Amino acid sequence: MAAWTVRRIVPPVRGLEELIAEAGAEGFDFLDELIADWESGKYRFDGPHEGLFGVYVVDELVAIGALSVDPFVGRADTGRLRRIFVRKAWRRQGIGEGLVKALMVEAAKGYAIVRLRAETPYAAGLYERMGFVPIVDENASHERAVLGAIETGASVD
Repeated sequence: MAAWTVRRIVPPVRGLEELIAEAGAEGFDFLDELIADWESGKYRFDGPHEGLFGVYVVDELVAIGALSVDPFVGRADTGRLRRIFVRKAWRRQGIGEGLVKALMVEAAKGYAIVRLRAETPYAAGLYERMGFVPIVDENASHERAVLGAIETGASVD
């Protein structure tokens, strides 16, 4: 397995267009939404405890994910994992889990709860293995308490 790092990113970054194209080819349009929201200024992930993160193997962008305040609950102590995608060739190598762990380390700096919407059963299974609990909510599928849940071996460069 190749060594990888999680880095805070600011679009445009090299490799992002390829990642977006691959996501779109798989039927996931949420990265197109991410860029449209970024360009319009709707979401820049620049608020307290927010960020847009890329996973790199050497200099290749292989995954992306964001952390923000959850816009659906109106509470500053509730974060949201957003727009997480791992390129197909890099799946099942611990990169998605590592990205989520790094996002949770960041979340621990300012959120008590983190929510998300799992787009596939595979993603739901990953989140549940990581301690997220399924919830019934029109705007989220899972949530997890952050306090006391600092992830080991995860960091953002």
